[in-house]
Amino acid sequence: MDQYHEPIEDLESTDRDFVRALMSLKEEVEAVNWYQQRVSASDDDELSEILAHNRDEEIEHACMAIEWLRRNMPGWDEELSTYLFSEAPITQVEELEEEENATDEGQESPDLGIGGLS
Repeated sequence: MDQYHEPIEDLESTDRDFVRALMSLKEEVEAVNWYQQRVSASDDDELSEILAHNRDEEIEHACMAIEWLRRNMPGWDEELSTYLFSEAPITQVEELEEEENATDEGQESPDLGIGGLS
């Protein structure tokens, strides 16, 4: 099985479950991609609606896999909590959270020491 990079007998059962969930997530996202391309390429409105429905079902499955990973695999909860449903530009979310955590811990926010500009 090419999804394993280490001998399977060296992996704990929980690690094999992580592989199962990650492979399922990968497959669901790939299916979303395929359906989206078919929706975009189809000239038949009814067929496009069916394909969009199928795409959305695959998105649901992907989200279920992500939620299982969040609950079970270290790292997912913290990262999802950082990025999901945030309003800041995605590439700045982590930096802004770190600044907020520093302020919450009584440390000064990393600014230039010049105070507010308002």
